[in-house]
Amino acid sequence: MKNRTVLWWGRFDPDYSRNRVLRKLLRELGWTIRYFRPLLSRFAGAEAGLRRIAKPDLVWVPCFRQRDAATAIAWARARGVPILFDPLISAWDKQVFERGKLAEDSPEAQDLLAWEQSLFRHMDMVVADTRPHAEFFAERFGLAMEKLSVIPVGAEEPLFAPAPPDRAHQGPVEVLFFGSFIGLQGPEIIVEAAKLYDGPPVSWHLLGAGPLLAECRAAAQGLENVIFEPWTDYARLPDRIQDADILLGVFGASEKAGRVIPNKVYQALACGRPVLTRRSEAYPHDLDRPGSGIAFVPPGDADALAKAVSVWASRRDRLPDLSASAIASYGCHFSNAIIRERLRDALERLDFRD
Repeated sequence: MKNRTVLWWGRFDPDYSRNRVLRKLLRELGWTIRYFRPLLSRFAGAEAGLRRIAKPDLVWVPCFRQRDAATAIAWARARGVPILFDPLISAWDKQVFERGKLAEDSPEAQDLLAWEQSLFRHMDMVVADTRPHAEFFAERFGLAMEKLSVIPVGAEEPLFAPAPPDRAHQGPVEVLFFGSFIGLQGPEIIVEAAKLYDGPPVSWHLLGAGPLLAECRAAAQGLENVIFEPWTDYARLPDRIQDADILLGVFGASEKAGRVIPNKVYQALACGRPVLTRRSEAYPHDLDRPGSGIAFVPPGDADALAKAVSVWASRRDRLPDLSASAIASYGCHFSNAIIRERLRDALERLDFRD
C-alpha cells in the first residue's frame, strides 16, 4: 500500500491506550496521521471548512466519538473519502443495558438506537474489538459482516512487558484486580470469593476506585487478607502487575461483559502474569485449555473463582510456567504485531479512490 494520509476526526482522547496503539501501528504501516479536533462536535463541518482542512485518503472516527460521527460522515461523503469508525462501545447499549438509564422499549431508547444505527450504516467500515462485539453490531445495527473488522485492543508495548524472573512475589500468593469498580467488572464477586476462599494463604488486592468501591469495602469488613489500593499512575501500572502472582479480569454476568476482553487482561498477559476471568466467547477458543496462562470461570460465580484461585495457589511452583504461557498466548493472539496485521487487512478492504 502506498503512503497515505488518515485524518483522525473528533474530540477524542489522544492518550487513551486504544488510540495510542492504533496510531502507532498506522505509522508503522506507512500512514501519515493528521488530526482535526473541533471546538464543538456539532459545528465541526463548518470549522473544518473555515480551517481549510486538506482532503485525506481516509477519515477515522476514534473510539467513543459517536457525537463526532455525523459531521465526519457529511464531510467525508462530500469529498468522496472513505470513513472508518472504531466505536469500541455502543452508546445505546451503554445507556440501556450497562447503566440501565433507559428502558429498552422507551421512546428515548428507540430514538438513541435509530440515531446510532444511522451513524453505523453510513460508515464504510466499523471496527470491533472482539468477534461477539462485531456480531452485536451486525445484529443490532443491521450491518453486513463485510463492513466490519475485528481488531483486538491489545496493550501498549513495550510499556507492558514481561518482568524478569526475580520480580515474582515472595510472600503469600498475591491476587490482583485493578479497575474502575463498575458492574461489568464484578468487583463484588471478587470480595465474595475472598470470603469463600479455602486454600493456601493468599492476599487479595483491589486497586482503583469507582461506583462499587464503597459496597466492596463494606462487604470486606473483617477480611484481613483483602487490601484496597488507590489508583496508581498509568506508567507505574506494569510494575504493579509484575509484583503480583495472579491477575483477575472481569466477572460481571451482563451480555456486554461477555462481549469484551478488558484492557486489564491484555496488559496482564503482556506482563507475563496468568489471568483468571469470566468465561466468554470473546476469547480465542484455543485459550480455553490448561496451561494457556488464562483460565475461565462462570460469570458471577464467586465460589468458582475462589476454587480457581485455590488451584493455582496450591501449585505455586507452576506459576512461572503459567507466566511463560501467558506471554506465549499474548504473542499468538493479542500482540501489537497481530493487531498490525489485522489493521492492515482492514485498510486493504477499503475502496480508496486514487
